[in-house]
Amino acid sequence: MGSVGATFVIEADEYDTAFFDKRSKFVHYRPRTAILNNLEFDHADIFDDLAAIERQFHHLVRTVPGQGRLVVNATEDSLQRVLAQGCWSELARFGAGGEWQAAGPHDAFEVLRGGARVGRVEWALSGLHNQMNGLAAIAAAQHVGVAPAEAAAALASFRNVRRRMELRGSVERAMGTITVYDDFAHHPTAIATTLAGLRAKVGAARILVGMEPRSNSMRAGAHADELAPSFGDADAVVFLQRPELAWDAQRVTATLGGRGRTAATVTELIALLRDQARAGDRVVFMSNGGFENAPRRFLAALKA
Repeated sequence: MGSVGATFVIEADEYDTAFFDKRSKFVHYRPRTAILNNLEFDHADIFDDLAAIERQFHHLVRTVPGQGRLVVNATEDSLQRVLAQGCWSELARFGAGGEWQAAGPHDAFEVLRGGARVGRVEWALSGLHNQMNGLAAIAAAQHVGVAPAEAAAALASFRNVRRRMELRGSVERAMGTITVYDDFAHHPTAIATTLAGLRAKVGAARILVGMEPRSNSMRAGAHADELAPSFGDADAVVFLQRPELAWDAQRVTATLGGRGRTAATVTELIALLRDQARAGDRVVFMSNGGFENAPRRFLAALKA
């Protein structure tokens, strides 16, 4: 990346490049500024364990020039292990224990650098994960010449991308509204942080979740043991158990204390959620696939 006017921003991950190139995609990008946001075990079809992914992140770190900057989540132990393998660029850590920190609610917070206030963010997003994303973006923008106060103020006009707690619609009931969201979460940590952010926003209102295990890691059962705790903020969960799923989803739903059900089809899942939904509820559909248009079909079922 060059000057502010010539800056190019790309989202990258550790998935392999191609059938004939098993290196992670991000080793080809050669960034001048790189945000290392999170590193957990995923893509079980590509990597044997977490250490294999950490090695790929180390390869990325090696591509950042000496005058570049690594903006690193200070709360991720896995990223600290990556840095311990070698770091040759300027380093800026964000989050608890880092140089860049936030003070205040997730949707209205002061930006601190080295303990000094350098900006304030007020935006429509909720959740600690979004607050951390904001900090990382401000630290990265500062490296390419954008003042932190300017970057923080600009976030007020940021509108989240599609399928990140995207509001799909609502249906009025006599005692209140049923609100429906579509979310791309497909990893236990993403599920937990997304639902925690929604819980902080809606208070005691009920949260219902329709879950499709769509990623290769999910379908293989790589995250099965971590899934149940990730639904801690949900009042009810309907888990899609397609016949071709390689493991029994009741490993998850049976440990939810009566809050979990399984459904063999999307049609059945929609019906189970419809029967449970009542005024004031928030209903979240979670999948990194198409989910057979479940949010739209659920809204139609409610209106019918």
